[in-house]
Amino acid sequence: MSTTSRVHDPDTVHTDAQTRESSLVRATGFAYFPIALLARFPFAMMVVGVLTLVVAARDDLALGGLTSALIGFGTAVFGPLIGAAADRVGQRTVMLVSGIANSLALLAIAWVVYTPASPFAVLAIAFVIGATAPQVSPMSRSRLVGVITRMLPAERRATTLNGTMAYESAADEIVFVFGPFLVGVLATTLNPAAPIVGAAILTLVFVTAFALHRTGATVARVDGRAVVRQAPARQLARPALVVVAVGVLGMGLFFGSTLTALTSFMADLGAPEQAGLVYGVMGIGSAGLALGVAWFPARFTVHARWLVFAAVLVAGTAALPFVHDVVGVAIALFIIGIGVGPTLVTQYTLGAAHSPLGRSATVMTMLGSSVIVGQSAASALVGALAQSSGTAAAMIAPVTSAGVVLLAGAASAVLARRARG
Repeated sequence: MSTTSRVHDPDTVHTDAQTRESSLVRATGFAYFPIALLARFPFAMMVVGVLTLVVAARDDLALGGLTSALIGFGTAVFGPLIGAAADRVGQRTVMLVSGIANSLALLAIAWVVYTPASPFAVLAIAFVIGATAPQVSPMSRSRLVGVITRMLPAERRATTLNGTMAYESAADEIVFVFGPFLVGVLATTLNPAAPIVGAAILTLVFVTAFALHRTGATVARVDGRAVVRQAPARQLARPALVVVAVGVLGMGLFFGSTLTALTSFMADLGAPEQAGLVYGVMGIGSAGLALGVAWFPARFTVHARWLVFAAVLVAGTAALPFVHDVVGVAIALFIIGIGVGPTLVTQYTLGAAHSPLGRSATVMTMLGSSVIVGQSAASALVGALAQSSGTAAAMIAPVTSAGVVLLAGAASAVLARRARG
């Protein structure tokens, strides 16, 4: 088959069979992975950073909760559209535009919040922050799936894909645990605007580097015209894929509710700024187990993994309302972390498996947006709950979120069983 007759996915690297690479690192280049990791941090810092900034500058917890919700709403509306645009024209242009726009929006809110501008101006900028949020994590997954498909030998693809999804989820865990930790450190040691300014700088530098990396410049052309073959958009509404998105939304709800409830708990002890430090305990088991998924035996199926580790998540969160000291909370968070990483790996693996043809970036962006939407909504709702009803009520929210994850896993398993039948 001639190269002019081929149809490529937009986010894959062109190669002939004779130039297959022996490993994913060789195919992408070693620099890709640290760039992609650092480019994710602003996404994980946005919600908590803006919430911290608005509450500190305006002394208005309600406004802070609304800004968090508007960021999530902006991401929910425009995140999948960014993914669809990347599937259509390639990631490079889309990531450059969204990264620059997001940097400017972050700097704008860091300035406006200290001016006499009305709350509506703050909320409008918060929406723009969410709408322009660079979708590095889902774009990275989409790129790597394409690289594995096009550039690795067929016998290595399944194993490499499993390990790649494990790494990507571990990377997400690192940023979603240590992103809020970084916000706390900068806000405490410098000032509340520092995390937002830092996120703007990280976005400008590393999202730009991610966009310009050679893996992002891959739209196939035939006779000088871009060629993209895509399944109909209606296939994005397939029940199996929708259930995965609901499960990832549950993980976002879990992240937001847990951090907010923990902040309320530490505030009762007189040290709210240390919430990020305690929250970081969850990342110890989470990142390690996420990477370990690559070595799980094949007979431990993806649906079984989702159910088992979601059950661990429920068990760990169920203990939170009954612990009353930092040590007890840290132990519960460590147990919770064991369930978080493998569950995320499983969800994204299923998301990749259910992606319609040519819609990889769209699907991964849908899942990534679900995390930030859940985190934003839970931060706002649980913050209001903690303020009105106290920490004990707020500690119940993570259990509810974990229940959403478990129920979605059960629904996914049922749909898979019916499909086999």
